[in-house]
Amino acid sequence: MSESFSLYDFFAKFPDEEAARKFFEAKRWPSGVACAHCGSLSVAECIGHKPMPYRCRDCRKHFSVRTGTVLTESKLPLQKWLMAMYMLTTARKGIPSTQMARELGITQKSAWFLAQRIRETWLASQGGQDMGPTVEVDETYIGGKNKNRHADKKTKGSGSHGKAVVLGIKDRSGEVRAARVASAHKSVLHGYIAENVAVGSTVITDELPTYKGLSGYSHITVNHSVGEFVREMAHTNGIESFWALLKRGYYGIYHYMSAKHLHRYVGEFSFRYHTAKVGALEFMSATILRAEGLRLSYQGLIRNA
Repeated sequence: MSESFSLYDFFAKFPDEEAARKFFEAKRWPSGVACAHCGSLSVAECIGHKPMPYRCRDCRKHFSVRTGTVLTESKLPLQKWLMAMYMLTTARKGIPSTQMARELGITQKSAWFLAQRIRETWLASQGGQDMGPTVEVDETYIGGKNKNRHADKKTKGSGSHGKAVVLGIKDRSGEVRAARVASAHKSVLHGYIAENVAVGSTVITDELPTYKGLSGYSHITVNHSVGEFVREMAHTNGIESFWALLKRGYYGIYHYMSAKHLHRYVGEFSFRYHTAKVGALEFMSATILRAEGLRLSYQGLIRNA
C-alpha cells in the first residue's frame, strides 16, 4: 500500500469499540450526525446509547451508524468490521473465511457472511460513465477442470464448457470493469461493451469470432493463435494481467467461487485493483462510504446457492 499501516498501527488507532464507532460516524457523517431515517440534523444522543445511540427529534426514531447500511442488524462489533476490511485490504489475493474466522475469533459462517457483505459494498464502484477512448476487452472462464468433476457433472465440449463467463474491460487510464455475464454469445458480449464504452472508441480484443461485427467502434484484434500479442499500441495485456490476479486468488486462496456469488468476488478484485496505490485507511473509508443504502441478509445469500 502507498501508506504504511501495520497491524500494530491498526490496534493503536482502533483500540476499542468506541474508537471504531467514532471512525464509522466521521466517515458517514463528516458534517455531524444526521438521522439515518429522514436526514434531519436535529438529533439527540441517548443516555448510555440505549436502545440505540441516537434519536431523531423530527421523526422520533432511534438509529445508529449501522442503520440503513449493509451493517444493519449485524451483532458483530464495529472494531471487527474494521479489522475484516483491513485484512481484505492488505491481502492482495484475498483471504479465506476460515482464516478470517480464526483472526477475528468468530465462526467461519459469520466470517463468510461478513466478507460477502463487505464485497457487496464494492459492487457499487462498478459502472458509471463511459470508459476511455481506447479499451481492451477480454473474457475468462471460472470453474473447475472437467476431469475433476463428478461423473454426473462432467460436460462435453471445450475446456471452457460448463464454466462461468466473466467479461472484462480495461481502459488505458487503468480502470477495470468486470462482471459475470450469462454467456460468451455475441449479443451478450456486444451488449456489455455498449453499456460501458462510448460509441466511436477503439476496442482491442483477441481473435474470438464473437467480437466481430462491433457496430460503432473501431475494432482492432491481436491474433494470439499465431503468437501475436502486441502490435504497436494494440494489445490486451492490461486486462489479462487483471485475469492473472483474479485466477491467483481463485486457485491459491478461495479454491472455489460459486456461480451465484461470483460477481462479488470479481467486484472484490476490481475494487482492490483500483485501490492498489491507496492507503489502508483510505481503503476502509471508501468501503464505509459505499455501505449506505445496501442490505444483504444471510437468507438472501444462501437461498438457491
